[in-house]
Amino acid sequence: MTQTLIVEPGDYAVAKLPADAALPAWLPTAPFWTVSRAADELSVICAASAVPDGVTHEAGWRLLRFEGPFAFTQTGILASVLTPLAAAGIGIVAVSTFNTDYVLVQAASLAAATAALRDAGHTVRDAPISPV
Repeated sequence: MTQTLIVEPGDYAVAKLPADAALPAWLPTAPFWTVSRAADELSVICAASAVPDGVTHEAGWRLLRFEGPFAFTQTGILASVLTPLAAAGIGIVAVSTFNTDYVLVQAASLAAATAALRDAGHTVRDAPISPV
């Protein structure tokens, strides 16, 4: 199973807030952000430039968007991408939405990640530049 992945522009961060924190007022409105609440944390993935000083976070992530949408009955979509990345020793953060999946890789590993994905038969391309 081969996929098409689009490398979205920008630098992303994964931030951690206390489990009982409200949604942060600094959340950007675009281009991509997601929030997950668990028993021990509130995690935020968003543009690195939006995360204020003093918030625990790790910046330097790049976002790869799977070209979807995918039906919930389809299987192996994420695994088809994660397997070659794992074999190349590339760590990831994965996020799923209703329509598609996203994988974040460290910016320093982006070239190796795209090479591993292409070697596995996937198509990887940059997002089109949107007009201002």
